[in-house]
Amino acid sequence: MSEANQPEPLLSIIIPAYNEASRLPKSLDQIVQFIQQQTAAMEVLVVENGSVDRTTEVAERYAARYSFIHVLHSQKGKGAAVKAGMLAGRGRYLFICDSDLSMPIEEVSKFLPPLLTDHDVAIASREGPGARRYGEPAYRHLMGRIFNFIVRVLAIPGFQDTQCGFKSFRRAVARDVFPSLTMTGWAFDVEALFIALRRGYKIVAVPINWYFDADSRVDPIPDTYRMVRDVLRIRLNGWRGVYDRGR
Repeated sequence: MSEANQPEPLLSIIIPAYNEASRLPKSLDQIVQFIQQQTAAMEVLVVENGSVDRTTEVAERYAARYSFIHVLHSQKGKGAAVKAGMLAGRGRYLFICDSDLSMPIEEVSKFLPPLLTDHDVAIASREGPGARRYGEPAYRHLMGRIFNFIVRVLAIPGFQDTQCGFKSFRRAVARDVFPSLTMTGWAFDVEALFIALRRGYKIVAVPINWYFDADSRVDPIPDTYRMVRDVLRIRLNGWRGVYDRGR
């Protein structure tokens, strides 16, 4: 059966993958096991973006074995990879999933009906009632809280955690929001949420269990500087009307 004739998936799991050859197998094994236990159809889009290791080879090996796994390629940058996946995903819900699975994949059920309804965007939150962090160093938590304060002041008021790498968009919302993205790096999700709020979409926070990965690709000081710079650019873009429809 061709992809065009396959039933619409409930969920598209979008995995941006840059030099992830070592982490992908374990994560994909867990995702495959989860999907095989579900009654609803799901798909996985691994979006390789400029890797210089065996990421593509690893992903294609899984795609050859499982018909619901697909490999895409994008420009370099996590934002570019997520955008490509969001525009290609066929699911009713499009879910951004970090390749390290710091949020256990089983928690994705919290983002789907019947556990969650009446929303346009759902973002994983490591803050507030019901959320738990495991193994995170104190200095990383402090840096995250400082950055979140800046994000709340400049762009996304009211949300205590906008940077967790797990987010779900209704497909129609993703198709409206992501073509307007200008950021290809780490701040893409702040920009996506900024645009979604600007266009009147309903965003909800979902408390999750989250496990710190010592192999995180975030370099705290330079990446925080770049993200603060990009948030300022997002705010300026908003003032200039860059995200207005029709531009």
